[in-house]
Amino acid sequence: MKTKMTSKVFFYSVVVLLVILLFTYLVVNWLSSSEKTGPHASSTPLTEVKVESEIGAGNETESEALDERIVGKPLVLTDSEVTALWDGIDPQFSPDKAVAAVQSVLPEEEYEQLFPYRIGTKEWHKYAINQVNYDEDQIDYYSYDNFITAVTEVANIKYKLEYRQNDTNNSRIFRLDKETKTETLIVQNANFHTDINKTVPIISIIVDFGTFLKEGTALDRKHELAAFLANISHETGGGKPNSPGGPLAWGLYWNEEIKFINSNEVSYVEPNDIFSPAPGKSYHGRGPIQLSWNYNYGLVSGIIYGTKDKLLEQPELIVKDGKLGFMTAILYWMTPHPMRPSAHDVMVGKWKPTELEISKGLTEAGFGITIMLINGNLEGNLDETDRRIGRRVGFYRKFTTHMGVPIEGEKVNTLGMLPF
Repeated sequence: MKTKMTSKVFFYSVVVLLVILLFTYLVVNWLSSSEKTGPHASSTPLTEVKVESEIGAGNETESEALDERIVGKPLVLTDSEVTALWDGIDPQFSPDKAVAAVQSVLPEEEYEQLFPYRIGTKEWHKYAINQVNYDEDQIDYYSYDNFITAVTEVANIKYKLEYRQNDTNNSRIFRLDKETKTETLIVQNANFHTDINKTVPIISIIVDFGTFLKEGTALDRKHELAAFLANISHETGGGKPNSPGGPLAWGLYWNEEIKFINSNEVSYVEPNDIFSPAPGKSYHGRGPIQLSWNYNYGLVSGIIYGTKDKLLEQPELIVKDGKLGFMTAILYWMTPHPMRPSAHDVMVGKWKPTELEISKGLTEAGFGITIMLINGNLEGNLDETDRRIGRRVGFYRKFTTHMGVPIEGEKVNTLGMLPF
């Protein structure tokens, strides 16, 4: 009797267990179906999410797949990719904070006082009306609003230069739109991904353009601003010794190299496999820092627009748009190269000279080094008796005095310095 009872219990237990398993299966299957079709359903397969996670963690196979990019084709990155590939996005260098930094060290009222004869202003028109190349329709190219808008737009961009170790020419350049997290490969050397080069380590340089006038102490920021304004004032300066207010009141008077205004002459063109010049286009000095040469136009165009071709094909756009002009100057000021620092890095104390630089007399961070970075081939190894150096330094002393920035002991000329 006991044996029969045990068998019966066992039979019913098995039936109950099967019913429970069947019920569980049906419920789970129903829930799974609801998740796939509900209002918060994800369209991303689980395997793709896993791949993104692996990319963020540095999975070599997936990273190589991400590296095989098409020049000029934007790619929206995930947060993990932005962190892994771009060191993240620092909120302290956002556009609004970059603008606030500029406004704190250079309010609009002070800007108006420093540049009363800048091109397109009422005072400029009074003086220039009888001068060669006068344009009665010229508007205020270097307006404070254009400067602030330029700072806003560049602060939303990060820049990355990558090159194979020991071969700075074998490189590629990316830009990142910080707001949309969109990455664009601007240019890439044809040999960057050859089989032999894939085993060579990559050196990476990343710049957040939101750091313009935003690093260091308040005094450091004024110091950098004075150096930036002094250099662009010299590059664009008008006026003569007997001009109203003296020659140092005439910064930002020009926005184009004088001899090329209303001219069809083609100049500053150099063969370049990556930044090839467009037929018939001249790449002479334009904008506040007098951007010159096709390779500089192509690089800055890539950073601003995500394509090198925009300013290579239409370099004249720079003189038509003051905001764009200021953007080209800020980017040139902020962008380092493998063999030389940026002027920004020099002025905020991030530059440490190499042995090669020391051998060339490039040892003392300060205004003199920024001159070498901008025009060292023509203005190296000169003191203030040279007209060009004298005017750059004159502007620099004026602005640092106005801002209360001490420069005693600073190397402000280029005497003893050879080009980078």
